[in-house]
Amino acid sequence: MDRLPKIALPAIIIFILLAVLIAKSAVTIGSGEAGVLYRTFGGGVVTDQPPMGEGFHLVAPWNRVYIYEVRQQEVYENMKVLSSNGLDIQLDASAWYQPKIEVLGKLHQEKSDKYKERILLPAIRSAARSVVGRYTPEQLYSTKRDAIQQEIFEETKRIVDDQYIQLNEVLVRDVTLPETIKEAIERKLRQEQEALEYEFRLVSAEKEAERQRIEAQGKADANRILSASLTDKILTDKGIEATLKLAESPNSKIVVVGSGDEGLPIILGNN
Repeated sequence: MDRLPKIALPAIIIFILLAVLIAKSAVTIGSGEAGVLYRTFGGGVVTDQPPMGEGFHLVAPWNRVYIYEVRQQEVYENMKVLSSNGLDIQLDASAWYQPKIEVLGKLHQEKSDKYKERILLPAIRSAARSVVGRYTPEQLYSTKRDAIQQEIFEETKRIVDDQYIQLNEVLVRDVTLPETIKEAIERKLRQEQEALEYEFRLVSAEKEAERQRIEAQGKADANRILSASLTDKILTDKGIEATLKLAESPNSKIVVVGSGDEGLPIILGNN
């Protein structure tokens, strides 16, 4: 140490202090993130400026930067709710959400980075209980799941919209009923399906019977019209035509003996 120039020691100390200062001042914000600046001696959280974007930033070493993920995220919630008749329903749902980036400073100042636990999840639970309480277990199990999902989304969105949270979607993944209720509903649905099938068979049988009646009536009408139009002259002409065709056959010998009824010839033949 005695051999070092007198300026070397202060230079080393300054270099170390600069390195520490730069390390404290450098902030890197990753992809899909944004930063909220906190000024220790300048009014606290910065809310009147846009948040810090992706990349490298230098800030005063006495200030802090809180980094938030601003991409769409998903949160899962498994909850017990009551149906309209007071039965316990197990509901599995998830929500797609993200912080509103333009008011990220206010979100940090008023809600902190725990906004999911403090705001979003309680809002989903409240909306789910309110919506499910309007439906019976049968509706939840079968026909109303899409409507329930949409209503939970709308009610949750109404709660969190002014809490600096953007809600994109709510998905109802599963509705679990008590086993006895589930079996009763399935039995009722099977009975309804069997009744519909029986009704369909009855309608089909009635249509087939009606078709046969119409077909028989059509044949009867055709025969009546044909009978009314057949005169002795027409029958004689038809007989002559048939006799001529038979006479032209190479496989028959024809012998005419007098004449038959209605003036038609009698034809005898052998091979």
